[in-house]
Formats: sequence, structure tokens, C-alpha cells
Amino acid sequence: MTENRRESGDTRTLSLAPLDRPLPRPRPGQFTMVYVFGVGEIPLSVSGHAVNGDRSLTHTVRAVGAVSAALCRAEPGTVVGVRGPFGTGWEVSRSRGRDLLFVAGGIGLAPLRPPLLEVLGARREYGFVTVVAGARTPADHLYGVEDECWRAHGVTVLRIVDRVPEEPGPRGPTVWPGPVGLVTDLLPEIRLRPERTTAYLCGPEAMMTHTGAALTGLGMGPAAIEVSLERNMRCGVGVCGHCQLGPDFVCLDGPVTTLEHAAPLLAVREL
Repeated sequence: MTENRRESGDTRTLSLAPLDRPLPRPRPGQFTMVYVFGVGEIPLSVSGHAVNGDRSLTHTVRAVGAVSAALCRAEPGTVVGVRGPFGTGWEVSRSRGRDLLFVAGGIGLAPLRPPLLEVLGARREYGFVTVVAGARTPADHLYGVEDECWRAHGVTVLRIVDRVPEEPGPRGPTVWPGPVGLVTDLLPEIRLRPERTTAYLCGPEAMMTHTGAALTGLGMGPAAIEVSLERNMRCGVGVCGHCQLGPDFVCLDGPVTTLEHAAPLLAVREL
């Protein structure tokens, strides 16, 4: 680990550099299995791409369990194990010439950052690009410092929060000039041309289900809406069966798929 950068109170962005054999470069949307020695292993979506051919990996992780908490506490120089990359990815290059809509809930913005960066590198090849990001509170937003860079590339960035804390934080009262509500509340504000838009959704399943329904209600076809499924992945290669969702194994057939394919699967509750 070469860097551990704070994103919010419980979320960190980690930079990992290979010690021996570099991994193949992940496609946007893929994940790796990251192992903390003596603690365990978890799947983490790649949240950034390598630069200058150094094959480094960037992961944004929220401390919600033993392994993720250990990663968030890890200091530069810590050695972790990495397998992968695994799964399907966002194929944004297939949507050249179209408008793009990225909708994220919470840490779901992390897997959407690589395809957005890919688009910024070829900005003239795409139409309108919009990012809609929701978070629990203003302090939980990811990559807020990158908003101006994204906007400088002609990207519309809209952020919303579930709530604004009433109690003052360590830096005083929270000042939030933006809207409060759900990401679906912002959809009427975007310049949406349904017939020529591709949407990428990542976040809690309820958020993706409701956002997908809202977008189809606005005229988008479910085949033009891509989602990233989340299930309990343990092996990454379709052997253990922990991530089975209907007929699919999320680690192999996902995590990225179309809403057309995912809609019936999202109704399956994890046992």
C-alpha cells in the first residue's frame, strides 16, 4: 500500500502498488479480491486506473466489517494480497456519440469513477455527460474535490443528501447549500434525451431499482440502463456459490449487467 487517503469519516481511498507480479489492468467496473493477512478477504471495486503504466490499483473502501476496517486503518507500507481482476465491466466505449448519465448512491460512486475518467479522456466523443450522486450526509460525499475538474470537462455534477445533521460537528454546524432527498428527485433537472442516453447506476439495490423505474418511466429502454449488482462474493471465480443470484453468479456474470437482465434478479432477496 502506497497511500491511504481519507474520503469521509469511515471511508478511505487506498493506492496499491504490486510488489512482485502486476495484475492485468482492470476494466472499469471490475473488482479484485483484497486479502488482509490474519483477518480475511473481501471484494473491492476498482475506483481508479493506473497511470504511466505502473499497474497500480485504487480502491475506495468503507469500514463496515473486520476486513474493510482493517484496510481503512492500514498505513502506507502495509502488504495486502490481491487477486483478480474479476467480473464484467462498464463498456462506455460502446456508447460513443450518446449522452451518458451516471447515478450513484453512497459508495456506489467509487465503481463509477473509472468509466467517468475514461469518458473525460475522450470527452469530444460523447454527448451530454451528467453525474448524479447521493450520500447520507454532506460529509459522506466522495470525491467532492474532483467536482470542478469534472465540470471543467463539460460534465454536469448534481449532488444530494439524505439529511443534514442537526447537531454541530467538530468544525461547527453543517452548511449544505444543495438539495435534500433522493437521487430520483434530481432526474427532472437533467437534460435527458431518452432515446440517445445510456445510464450507469451503482448503489444500494433499492436505489438502483427505483432509479431504473424512474428512467424507464421517462422513456429510456432497460437495455440502455446498466447496473452493478452486489452480493456476498467470496471466491471471485464462481466456485463457492455465495454470490448466486437466480441463475447468475455475480462474480462471473456480473457485477455489471443491464437493467433488462437485472430487474427480475433484484427481486431476489439474499438468504
